[in-house]
Order: sequence, then C-alpha cells, then structure tokens
Amino acid sequence: MFTGIIEELGEILAWDETADAARITVRAPLSVSDAGHGDSIAVSGVCLTVVDQGDDWFTADVMAQTIAMSTLGGLGVGSVVNLERAAPVHGRLGGHIVQGHIDGTSELLSIVPGESWRVLRFSLAPGVAPLVTDKGSIAVSGVSLTVSAVGDDWFEVSLIPETLVATTLGALSVGDRVNIETDILARHVQRLLRFGIPADDADAVRASAPYERSES
Repeated sequence: MFTGIIEELGEILAWDETADAARITVRAPLSVSDAGHGDSIAVSGVCLTVVDQGDDWFTADVMAQTIAMSTLGGLGVGSVVNLERAAPVHGRLGGHIVQGHIDGTSELLSIVPGESWRVLRFSLAPGVAPLVTDKGSIAVSGVSLTVSAVGDDWFEVSLIPETLVATTLGALSVGDRVNIETDILARHVQRLLRFGIPADDADAVRASAPYERSES
C-alpha cells in the first residue's frame, strides 16, 4: 500500500525483455536504503516486487499484463521514474490510499501554465471515466493528486511547484502517456452497482453467503 507521495526520482539502468515478461533495474538510493527481498516499491505508480538489489539499485520482474496496461514498456535505459516505498502502518497518510494497481494509461491533452503552477488535462477511457469525480483523488504516474475538473472523457489536475520539481510530471509534454489509478472506494461502488446491490443491502448479502462456523 502506498500514499502517492513520491520519495525520489529513479533512473532505469536496464530493461531486459523475455517472451512474456521483462526484468527492470532501477537506480534508487533512498528506496533500497531499507528495502529487502520481496518488498514493494511503486515505479511511476506500478507496484513492483524487489527480487535483487545493490547499494543504490533494485531489480524487479514485470508481467506481460503490466507491460500492456502501463507505460513501463515504453521506458528505456536512462528514463526517469517516480519512486515510492510501501507506506509503514504507523506512518502519516500524506496523500491518499494507493495500491499500485493501475487502471490503465491516459494521454496528456493540454497544459495551461500559470506563474508558478500548471493545469494538466488528461484523457479518460470510457471504462475509467465513471470512477473519476471532481475534487476526488487520483494517482497519476504514482503521484497523489486532487481532480480539479472533470468531463466525460477528460480530467484535470493542478500542479504546485513542488510537484513539478519533485516528480516526472513537470517534464511531461502534450501527447505523453501516464499511468493512472482511480480511488479504491469508487471501484468497489462500481462493482456493487454492476450487480444491482444497494449499499444498504450489504448485511443481507453477507448473511446469505456460505461460511464455516468455527467451534471453540
């Protein structure tokens, strides 16, 4: 679990593809400072598992589905990525709950610059659009952001100077693609509505579900 608060910018050191997967190596001094084998690190919003590491780098395996759904497949040696270690249970939730399980990608449609800020407009695919709401939370390439405006097939975020400097979002150009993850609560509500189960019927659903009673 992550919060969408980027801790450092990493650099791709290697990208080795196989028939149906890839292995990525990332320079990440801070992220590996207390990491161990099997730990999770979000790479531009995608949760990856550490399988090998050194003093300032780690390696992770990337499944074919992840390559197809995310921007990771378009990275190369030297590419810069946003990095975040998994959030400690005792830590502050500075952003919002981010799983690192992206919904897909969005294209940057426009940039409106301000004196020290920028408004970025991104595309929204039909299947994802219902999950994005005005003033709701969204993770863009792993960065926790608030939706400042939304339409049927687009959404906007307003970036402060710190976000422009501390993440890869400040270097984006129109046409670039980013990974997006919608709010986890919106996903669950959508699933309930798909089956026509009102939220207030949750108790009835649980009562009708089979279960095993444990004897003490």
